[in-house]
Amino acid sequence: MNVARVHDFPGHIACDAASRSELVIPLHDAGGSLRAVLDLDSPAEDRFSAADQRELEKLCRELEPAVIWALQ
Repeated sequence: MNVARVHDFPGHIACDAASRSELVIPLHDAGGSLRAVLDLDSPAEDRFSAADQRELEKLCRELEPAVIWALQ
């Protein structure tokens, strides 16, 4: 999810008061269960481009099989 202006997003919970935009990418285990998220914040509005999102999603898909999801 690419949120250009977090203050316009209903229900947004800011972990940093300076956050103005956010990119959140889910990470799944081998069974497809959601296990974590990559959560990037920026003090600049509309900081993350579609290309940023696409490349980071690609990176996460490449990392998922290598992660040992030891916590149950």
